[in-house]
Amino acid sequence: MLDIENLIEQLTLEEKISLLAGKDFWHTVPIPRLNIPSVRVSDGPNGVRGIKFFNGVPSNCFTCGTGMASTWNKDLLKQAGQLMGQEAKARGVHCILGPTCNMARSPLGGRTFESYSEDPVLSGFAAAKIIEGIQDEKVLACLKHFVCNDQEDFRKGVDTFLTERALREVYLKPFQIAIRDSNPKTLMTAYNKIDGEHVSQSKRFLQDILREEWGYEGTTMSDWFGTYSIKAALDAGLNLEMPGPTRFREVLQTAHKVYSNEIHMDVIDENVRKILKFVNEGLKIGIGENIVEKENDDPAAEALLRQVGDESIVLLKNENNLLPLNKSEKQSIAIMGPNAKATQDSGGGSASMAVRYKITPYDGIMKKIKEGGDNIVTEYTIGALLDKNLPDVGTSLTNKDGETGVTATFYKDAPEVTDRRVIERFNLSTSKLFLADFKSPNLDINELLYYADFEGSFVPEETGTYIFGCSCLGTAQVFIDNKLIVDNKTKQVRGDAFFLGMGTREELAEVQLTKGQKYEIRVEFGTSPTALVAKEFKEPGGVFFGFRYKSTPEEELSKAVEIAKKTDKVILVVGLSKEWESEGFDRPNIDIPGYTNKLIEEVCKVNKNVIIINQSGAPVAMPWASKVQSILQAWYGGNELGNTMADVIFGDHNPSGKLSLTFPNRVEDNPSFLNFGSTNGKVWYGEDVYIGYRFYEKTKKDVLWPFGFGLSYTQFEFSNLKVVAKEDVVDVTVDVKNTGDKEGGEVIQLYISPVDSAIPRPVKELKNFDKVLLKPNESKSVTITTSIKELTSYWDGYKNKWASDKGEYKVLIGNSSDNILLEDKFETTKSFNWLGL
Repeated sequence: MLDIENLIEQLTLEEKISLLAGKDFWHTVPIPRLNIPSVRVSDGPNGVRGIKFFNGVPSNCFTCGTGMASTWNKDLLKQAGQLMGQEAKARGVHCILGPTCNMARSPLGGRTFESYSEDPVLSGFAAAKIIEGIQDEKVLACLKHFVCNDQEDFRKGVDTFLTERALREVYLKPFQIAIRDSNPKTLMTAYNKIDGEHVSQSKRFLQDILREEWGYEGTTMSDWFGTYSIKAALDAGLNLEMPGPTRFREVLQTAHKVYSNEIHMDVIDENVRKILKFVNEGLKIGIGENIVEKENDDPAAEALLRQVGDESIVLLKNENNLLPLNKSEKQSIAIMGPNAKATQDSGGGSASMAVRYKITPYDGIMKKIKEGGDNIVTEYTIGALLDKNLPDVGTSLTNKDGETGVTATFYKDAPEVTDRRVIERFNLSTSKLFLADFKSPNLDINELLYYADFEGSFVPEETGTYIFGCSCLGTAQVFIDNKLIVDNKTKQVRGDAFFLGMGTREELAEVQLTKGQKYEIRVEFGTSPTALVAKEFKEPGGVFFGFRYKSTPEEELSKAVEIAKKTDKVILVVGLSKEWESEGFDRPNIDIPGYTNKLIEEVCKVNKNVIIINQSGAPVAMPWASKVQSILQAWYGGNELGNTMADVIFGDHNPSGKLSLTFPNRVEDNPSFLNFGSTNGKVWYGEDVYIGYRFYEKTKKDVLWPFGFGLSYTQFEFSNLKVVAKEDVVDVTVDVKNTGDKEGGEVIQLYISPVDSAIPRPVKELKNFDKVLLKPNESKSVTITTSIKELTSYWDGYKNKWASDKGEYKVLIGNSSDNILLEDKFETTKSFNWLGL
């Protein structure tokens, strides 16, 4: 371990300054002279990618954040965190950049899927348990994004305005809970401003609240390119600027500010002290500097991913007990929908990764059907399209070695050059290629100009017209059997391709192909210096190319309706994808795009036994909800998404998920509707503390599906509520009995409502919860212990402290926010104020 104080004496000023920013995208700066090693970090909202966007080692992908919170299972979330820690060690990663516990303020938020909930307590407990699990493996967790990073619109500069009460009770509360319960070793600041000041250089947030009030001793780092000053950020205690090399903490300029007494030497030393503490924590893992990244193919990991996915799925509706289906019953089932044969494993942006394996809903369902013998006859059709752009065709092509995928050959020279010099050759699994971190020993470290051919053969399954296309950051042309089909090189139009819209629009062409004939597909690509548009980005660039059979929405719809007419049951897998929910942009509405709603409406007219499985990280509108018998919310399900859906559909897992978010009837009903997004660079959180269910209950507004709601294939009974108030805590005990004939899990949700209050407060607020698994006829007594100050307190804006008023408080126990089953009271005998954790 490093002797921090001794090192601070030995380090030169220049070396100290160099430690205060990253070395590159994923590493801190080492000081070999003093044996200070580099620490490696990795994105990790729903899996540990490692240090490569391009051609990285495939990872295990977890259910998205809102799905994980929908398990309401603290023990399971801790196990998931432990697996994340193991994934990190397999990739030589010391620190996972996650979890994300920003609030799901609006269903429109592009990164809502990464976070956990609209409720700060559920979000805080979920984050705390994930962190606890990660750090049990000696891996460092980085809690993010501190604070109010709740939208993507103008996210690096938006100025957020809100009351101190809303800030404390809602937006800071999950961070407070996570730091109190799990002590994350690192914390990442947000991009946005609050009250005119960037959080990443705010003494109020990084010193007064985080350090002084909460006593936090960990290391703070910026979000990537989220540092905006030299002096202000260092004075505030932003310890680490990421990524490197630095944009602000250049040695010459920073040293000049120290020598001229603009920045005190103690400020430099204190920030360095926190960096060295970060390095020391990383050393505990025992990861060497020359780690070889590897896949984690442990069957136990797959089983845990499946369990998390199983428990995340929420049964929203099940009229006439249509579910579960009997795989041994003679019947016909139609499987359709744009997500049936897709793998919506995660949302987009920094959550994206190369996933080790993916199970489509179709494959999961078919595997389950085969387990029951030959009793079920199935038929498939897509029914409606979802892709904003042409789909990834990596799994539809065969590479040069005869395997599934694409062969990528990189060259020094343009395609027209004879005897091109080869740089590297890879076989890839995707046709969506972003070269942000492509490196080769045959390229100079800063060399941006090079070329690549991406090749694969394709054999169509039916004769007809196919649409080919590509978008790029750079230049690209698509060839079929050496014939130019798509030109995104000699003419280009700026579009929204790539992260934050850096590239061109997708150029398209139609081609007639014959079933069974082999076609050679080649995409010739030049990096960003060859581009005609978007030349300001100093990135290597990339290309997204794809194709699909041409059909009209009406044709697909008609085909689906005809199949639905002649089958006993229809499983429709619908929802969104990472093209519609992603870091970098917010959603314009909560509608499912395209013809999906029309598909459901028309299928329901000809078949009464329709099962909807929706995949999204945030609420979607369901105008057809009253017309179908069964609805499942399945989120973005990671590797095991298809297996988990099949487990629930056929009853091998009894659904126990509860919604982590309210599903409104309309986006206009959401409390943030009038105040979401940036207006002239500002956003006002006008709903105050009335976020999510707190607003809907206060205004008595109907919703589609309430917060905390979820059905089961069995029934539960709550009884014998006992509330015992002690000096500092309240013990709430309740008996839960499974009165049905299937094993199942139930969530006990504890809400509090003051009988009288000095200020307006929500009708009730979630304060704690537990989950119990019961066999048929089994009963268990569950005790939930919570501190009195957490149960009773609100933020007193006059005293600028938490306030607990003496008096009576209702204890409300239910299995969703709108289904309170038992009620009791406790009384406090003194009022008090407090600060801290």
